[in-house]
Amino acid sequence: MTRQIGILLYPDFQLLDAAGVTAAFEIAGGFGGAAYEMTLLSRHGGLVRSSSGMAIKTVPLAAAGSFDTLVVVGGEGHRQAMNCPELQAFIRYQATTARRICSVCTGAFLLAAAGMLDGRRVTTHWQQAATLKALFPEVMVSADAIHVHDGPVWTSAGISAGIDMALALVTEDLGTEVGHRTAQQMVVFYHRPGGQSQFSVLLEMGSTQERFAELLGWIRSNLKQRLTVDILASQAGMSPRNFSRSFRAAVGMSPARAVEKLRLEAARERVERSTLPIEAIAVMTGFHDPERMRRAFLREFHQPPQAVRRNANGNPG
Repeated sequence: MTRQIGILLYPDFQLLDAAGVTAAFEIAGGFGGAAYEMTLLSRHGGLVRSSSGMAIKTVPLAAAGSFDTLVVVGGEGHRQAMNCPELQAFIRYQATTARRICSVCTGAFLLAAAGMLDGRRVTTHWQQAATLKALFPEVMVSADAIHVHDGPVWTSAGISAGIDMALALVTEDLGTEVGHRTAQQMVVFYHRPGGQSQFSVLLEMGSTQERFAELLGWIRSNLKQRLTVDILASQAGMSPRNFSRSFRAAVGMSPARAVEKLRLEAARERVERSTLPIEAIAVMTGFHDPERMRRAFLREFHQPPQAVRRNANGNPG
């Protein structure tokens, strides 16, 4: 079955928002047996200029058919586009027939203006999250999620997060193997969890096995707990010996190293973005002892937590 994908553009759209999701569906289609057919759309059709100056040829809305999935991209032009009655009407109509309605970055503003996001949990680029919430108070904005899936609506943060969302859609349609092969072909990490912070580099951890991808997300949500090999093996439904060997083969590092890297990521976010005491952050992220966290910071970042906080606040001295 070929799934029809509509990608909605407007003047001054972000070129990479459109190119990233288009490439993901194109490559996945090669692995999944011509699974996707894409149509680039705009209000009047013809060439639509991106914010970079490059233009893409599009089909007018009046000539568009029905779609399995509609993706609305972001870009500098979203402020004008979100107030276009024709675009709003088109999005609302597609929502009655399409299986999924999606947005990349500030494309969420167009969905919100069309009334698609009221009462739903969504995300957008972190710099625009407060504005989205202020303009549309009925929308539940998750300011730092990479992508969010709420019913038939999928929203994502900027550019690379749109690729993460597209890979999640591909995996939903065609399975983990095709999703993973698509990510490999694109030379991107597979299975960045949607709830992960936009500010994270997601540590160089990926897995071809779904159980370990899910386990990494579980670890990140339970950093305060004791996370021994026995506990992790039990969570994965494996014996400790088999778990350690299989985890290292799939993830590329030992379970202990993976836990420490996830703790470091979470601790650094809190050090840089909050005024919480370093001691409290150590407890929250599972280091418990601030000296243990300090040593881990020195190994990984070559700075203690206090210096990381000063640099983040623009006060390196």
